[in-house]
Amino acid sequence: MASAGNRVTNAIAMASRRTGVDFGYLLGQAKIESSLNPTARASTSSATGLYQFVDQSWLAVIDKHGAEYGLGWAADAIQRGNNGRYYVADPDLRQQILDLRKHPETASVMAAEHAADNKAYLEQRLGRGTESVDLYLAHFLGVGGASKFLSAYDRAPGATAASMFPAAAAANRSIFYDRSGNARSFADIRDRFAAKLQKGVDTIGGDIQYADASLPSGAKTVQPADYVRIETQRLAQQPDVTVAPQPQTARLAYLMLATLGR
Repeated sequence: MASAGNRVTNAIAMASRRTGVDFGYLLGQAKIESSLNPTARASTSSATGLYQFVDQSWLAVIDKHGAEYGLGWAADAIQRGNNGRYYVADPDLRQQILDLRKHPETASVMAAEHAADNKAYLEQRLGRGTESVDLYLAHFLGVGGASKFLSAYDRAPGATAASMFPAAAAANRSIFYDRSGNARSFADIRDRFAAKLQKGVDTIGGDIQYADASLPSGAKTVQPADYVRIETQRLAQQPDVTVAPQPQTARLAYLMLATLGR
């Protein structure tokens, strides 16, 4: 049986193969965000899983791309209010959808699709190709903020960035300022992020199990049993709960089987 680590890296490799997003970027991002722990949970926000999606970001990406991966049942349940926030009317189903962040294959491919969306946006706005570090800047600053940052970087890489991003600089002083309190340049910040991504890849080591070569590039498949297992594991982790067939689990399995025509 493959180790948990192999499952994670294989999931990331498969997501890269399906979407065309650079494997090294996806691996480095997951290492930075969660140390490759599929069940990682932030203590100060709702961020969960390999890529630390917060609830709203996860619902948004599932709403946009879920149907492409057999998750039409989830995308159909997600609605967007007049205030722009995403919600699911059924609380049990909402939790099931959020729990998919802990599933390496789903988390990886949704992170890849999100990165691909950011890549397309940035390249259209910047009029040039993007590198992995540019995608990480979109993750850090939001795609609009990254577009603003990279436009300034392209014009004047040696200019300081803090004055353009005062809120981000105040919340992340070590990124925008050096130890002496001097503001870092756009080039310095970008270079440091690039080094951070590369370090994330380098520290994984050589035990990487790549995606099955027999799967055609672009194939998009999911396994219903994976989603049922998530619910079973979640229940098993709760104290004083006897794991038994649950109505919501049966419902989820039925939805997945119906969606995939099995």
